Amino acid sequence: MATKVAEYNEASIKSLDWREHIRLRPGMYIGKLGDGSSPDDGIYVLLKETIDNSIDEFMMGFGRVIEVTITKHSAKVRDYGRGIPLGKVYACVAQINTGGKYDSEVFQKSIGLNGIGSKAVNALSKYFRVQSVRDGKTKIQEFEYGILKHDHKIKKTDEKNGTLIYFEPDPEVFKNFQFRLEYIENQIKNYVYLNAGLTIVLNGKRYQSKNGLLDLLSDKTDPETLRYPIIHFKGKDIEVAFTHTNQYGEDYYSFVNGQYTPQGGTHQAAFREGIIKTIREFYKKNFDAADIRASIVGAISIRIQEPVFESQTKTKLGSTHIAPDGQGITVRNFVLDFIKTELDNYLHRNPETADALLKKIQQSERERKEMAGIKKLANQRAKKANLHNKKLRDCRIHYTDLKNERRFESTLFITEGDSASGSITKARDVQTQAVFSLRGKPLNCFGLSRKVVYQNEEFNLLQHALNIEDGLDGLRYNNVVIATDADVDGMHIRLLLMTFFLQFFPELVRSGHVFILETPLFRVRNKQKTIYCYSEEERQQAVNELGKGVEITRFKGLGEISPEEFRQFIREDIRLAPLVLDSKTQVQKLLSYYMGKNTQDRQEFIIGNLRIEKDLVMEGS
Repeated sequence: MATKVAEYNEASIKSLDWREHIRLRPGMYIGKLGDGSSPDDGIYVLLKETIDNSIDEFMMGFGRVIEVTITKHSAKVRDYGRGIPLGKVYACVAQINTGGKYDSEVFQKSIGLNGIGSKAVNALSKYFRVQSVRDGKTKIQEFEYGILKHDHKIKKTDEKNGTLIYFEPDPEVFKNFQFRLEYIENQIKNYVYLNAGLTIVLNGKRYQSKNGLLDLLSDKTDPETLRYPIIHFKGKDIEVAFTHTNQYGEDYYSFVNGQYTPQGGTHQAAFREGIIKTIREFYKKNFDAADIRASIVGAISIRIQEPVFESQTKTKLGSTHIAPDGQGITVRNFVLDFIKTELDNYLHRNPETADALLKKIQQSERERKEMAGIKKLANQRAKKANLHNKKLRDCRIHYTDLKNERRFESTLFITEGDSASGSITKARDVQTQAVFSLRGKPLNCFGLSRKVVYQNEEFNLLQHALNIEDGLDGLRYNNVVIATDADVDGMHIRLLLMTFFLQFFPELVRSGHVFILETPLFRVRNKQKTIYCYSEEERQQAVNELGKGVEITRFKGLGEISPEEFRQFIREDIRLAPLVLDSKTQVQKLLSYYMGKNTQDRQEFIIGNLRIEKDLVMEGS
């Protein structure tokens, strides 16, 4: 039978308006969608795009306070800048490629120049309201899904100048979403670190910073782990800070024009290079770059005209030159020259810090040489173990596939036991979901050195599967999901895996890549309907809804859930609980308390919480 060929004629050519195009291809504008469980989910991009406009007003000298109000399903941002010109309110939020940032004299070094941000927020919101106040007059417009529904007349007002945006993301686009304050608080802190004199009020709490990136690194590090005081320099259009700690890995926070660039870019590459070159020249020794960067925590912020990013979400800087025409000083030379001058002068003036830095580098050098033989043997074992056939059932799309829109969906489920891994493997999406099977309980690695990662087969193979031996640049999966049974053994395995990541790869956790898979504890059903319940409270609600004669099944392990049922729990109805570290969390103290030697404090904590659990059971019985 001949294959029918689709006709290609005038009717095949379609023109979409701005709203339809954004709603049809949201990933082009805001990256991945998500439900709010990850810091790079789309709802946070919508919030960022809204706040960015207020930050640009502040940078131009208008409005020192921004008020942000967040509920689970809505956001409101009020600034006290100049306000949108009243006759252009609609154009600024509903006409693509329209905005004030094309006038470089008005917005010299703003965050976005594409005139899309606020339109994307509008188009992807169930409800969107904009209000502008200018010189005693105000204009309000209300939209639904990007369509203007109420165009209020200009009225007189006593309110202060500025702009107010309120929006509710579309639940059909962002399935089961909710805003998480811990992620938004981190966004807000970054804004104030980068803008001295700015105050942001988040749900009534005030945030401001006097010392910029010095405050950022102080907030992100445990003072007891620092090998020397944080080094901090600030110049015209550039600010840097860094130190070394006792923790593993490298950790960087980079920004362009106040925009957080989690994937780095030309400025972050130059920052890393500048530190290495200056240190080699100062100590007159050709140290291995890995020894200099081991355990470093750094931050860089630059401001340039018309920055070029590698995507609409602005996560990686692509600009090669400071000037927008691509001529003159390069970003690399601008950063290198600044660091060479400032860091060299600093080390000469602070011999104690210079000595502590040298000792840290020498220690890393010794450890690297000691590890060389162990790593070689471990890599040979990984090849012999035939990783891709025995431990890992891989997917086809990975986080490293930068041009693939589905890269953000790439997920590795880490599970234990043949039955559980079998169910997930049969139910998964082979395009974006991979499964790594553990054999038994992992080792409690708290207090152990990095050697154990290579000497322990499970850890070595997991590290290879994730490709994080040399940092997160090659991370193969955006979501690393711990999927264990909801019983005592499963909880123990979960804790051991969390300890592994926090001990040796804390940047993986801090970057928001680690999650816990939530699966239903109960299935409640009658002949007409089935309800899956994730808690005792949900089970009781389901029983009340379905009435008498219901069948209740308690799932004790993942292997008890059939692949047909499991499919929805790892696809359309997936629930992921993010492993979130508060900025003040001191990782080593946290691990010592929960995973170290037993102490009286921990015994009392366990007994107290067991008593609470017992009381809850008694109340529910």
